[in-house]
Amino acid sequence: MAHGLESLVLRHTHRIPSPAGSAGQGATAARQFDATLATVGFKLSAELLERLSGLSEAAVVHIAKRTLRTVREMVGDHVRHNSYFIDFPANVPDTEEFWMRCVTKALADDSSRGNVLTQLTHGVLNLLSLPTYGRYQHTYEEMLAAQDELIASAGDRVTVLHLGRDLDEELTDLYLALAGSTTPLGEEHLGDLRILAERCALGPQPESIPVRENRAVVNQARLAAGADLMLDTVVDVLRLACALSGGDVTLQEPTRFKGFPRPVRRKLLAGLDAVVAANPAKLADVHAYREPFKRLGERLHPHEYPQWPYAADVFAVARGEKEARSFDSRVERLLDAHDILGAVRLLESAPGKLFRALDLLLRIAADEEEREAVVTAAVEVAPEVSGRVLLSVREHLLNRERASDHPRIFVNRRGRGWVAPDTRPPVPAAERDRLITALDAELRRRLPAPRRLLLDPDVLDVALPLSGEASTAGLGVLPRGSTSAVDGEHLRFFVHWKQAEKRTDYDLSALLLHSDYSTDSWLSYTSLRAVGGRHSGDVTEAPDGASEFIDLALERMRSTFVVPQVNIYAGEGFDEAEESFFGFMVRDGAQKGRPFEPRTVRMKSELRGVGRVALPLVFRREDDGRWSAKWLHLYLRGISSANRVEENQMSVSKVVRAFAEREYLTVRYLVELMSDGATAVELWDSETAVDEPVTYIGLERPEGLPADSQVVTLENLRDLIPG
Repeated sequence: MAHGLESLVLRHTHRIPSPAGSAGQGATAARQFDATLATVGFKLSAELLERLSGLSEAAVVHIAKRTLRTVREMVGDHVRHNSYFIDFPANVPDTEEFWMRCVTKALADDSSRGNVLTQLTHGVLNLLSLPTYGRYQHTYEEMLAAQDELIASAGDRVTVLHLGRDLDEELTDLYLALAGSTTPLGEEHLGDLRILAERCALGPQPESIPVRENRAVVNQARLAAGADLMLDTVVDVLRLACALSGGDVTLQEPTRFKGFPRPVRRKLLAGLDAVVAANPAKLADVHAYREPFKRLGERLHPHEYPQWPYAADVFAVARGEKEARSFDSRVERLLDAHDILGAVRLLESAPGKLFRALDLLLRIAADEEEREAVVTAAVEVAPEVSGRVLLSVREHLLNRERASDHPRIFVNRRGRGWVAPDTRPPVPAAERDRLITALDAELRRRLPAPRRLLLDPDVLDVALPLSGEASTAGLGVLPRGSTSAVDGEHLRFFVHWKQAEKRTDYDLSALLLHSDYSTDSWLSYTSLRAVGGRHSGDVTEAPDGASEFIDLALERMRSTFVVPQVNIYAGEGFDEAEESFFGFMVRDGAQKGRPFEPRTVRMKSELRGVGRVALPLVFRREDDGRWSAKWLHLYLRGISSANRVEENQMSVSKVVRAFAEREYLTVRYLVELMSDGATAVELWDSETAVDEPVTYIGLERPEGLPADSQVVTLENLRDLIPG
């Protein structure tokens, strides 16, 4: 269990909790540990290396084994990455030549000849019926022997592991950070919070838990520990019931409620009763979740507990036996009557709802007086709106000055994306500009005045993580909408999957687009070679795990966009497979090496969405010839089987255009507000002298910062979002 907790801290913070063990002469073992880490793209900080050197050799070896296991998994090196073509990317044949080679071998095989001849007679051939197609024809060891050794490069990734504090302190701080996050967590981090809450439920708690899903997870742990629950809406109780049933606390997917023990039923009913007794208007919240509340009532048996009549009212509203007018219905009634001023007055009592309705109100306002009332109300209530909503509206307005010929992108909380024409008229310019000025002023007021501000310039174009669903768990993963430079001569992306119960075939492909988003060509199992690109070959089952790669010589690419995608051709979905992840590597031309080299991995992210086509990111050739990546983290619906890049090129092209033309709020925006001319911003480099605590914002924590410095990196970027 301790190893699992240390691994959790390492994944989130890139810190190894202060090592415990007997003192000794561990310097040699520590240096060997550091050298081994370098092979997977990691290194020990000077402070951590010194600490380990003072421990016994046995203690260092023990820590090294645990750490290496975790970092290998972080980068995707915990599995064996074989390639169908043994010396990929060299000697990849033309597609037709390869297929004919497979047919020739099948005809030479007595066991398959008859079946193949029958198919050829009918003019259609199933590639899966060919014995040598889709299955590795060599072992992993044979593939390694056929590859030249990787030549080290100064451009290889180096991720520094730092010395942490005591394990209990690290776990408490991580719990407080996740539980008190101002933005929703992704599914993986929500699972980590559940582990931490079980340990920390009776210890220090955040000042507030603004995200309701986080509160449900914490309440589940508090209920088990016998602590008081944190409830202030009836929906808090519904989310808690979902958590207790192993269901979806985001309420996006239906939960099958289990039978609850009597003590748990009493806790849930008492919680509902207390919330409604304190504010009967909270009954109106039931309407949005009537069906789940009806099913929950069947499990809680409120009629058995007459001492909690307000709890019974909740289920009466759900069944339609008791009236409780919802706030939204009152707003809709006013809007249906074209009473904009009345709707604004009502919405002023719910500032968050007012801000979410600003676009609609400004578009349907009949005259300047009504638009003025909308803007004035928004400016007055802005201090009461959460920072995340303010930033979301600010980003929304950034994209609402244009005419409506641009596509509109929609993404739900599970990462499912789709595009539709934007038929809305632009937001009136004068009101839009006033709102932007007011939002900037309010956000500037909330941001702390930093100490000396040191900035890694590579973080400036990282999009603000306004939702945990805008990213995925992994290494080097940036939030949706972020842009990052791609340096190197060769770009290689990969997918690895392992089926759980049935044959599963994922196809790594790349759609190559012109600057106008029209199709140039593609790389896939049906097109193994393109200008500057090579596909590693199709693998059609993964009982022991399988990998596919695409290698691109960037200087030879003629396309403007390269869109890697993972298509589910057959079998289990991304959230059903035992394991599935995507990533990309960057190499210099002379580096050679195996198809998968962990020290060249720039990003590795989990694939766990619900669609049948995954779009992790898109690469773009800029006007100066350099390449950049824009992060998507999207899943398209696709079809139930046989998804192929050829069939989805139109839908993918529309998605790429929508994202390429959308503007995102980035770290640059907050830094400009934070500094506001009063604080000097210094760009960090390894020669920067630091002798007092600073505020540092960057992709990773550098060495040499004073202990009391405020450090914001990818792991805690959400801390930049003001409350």
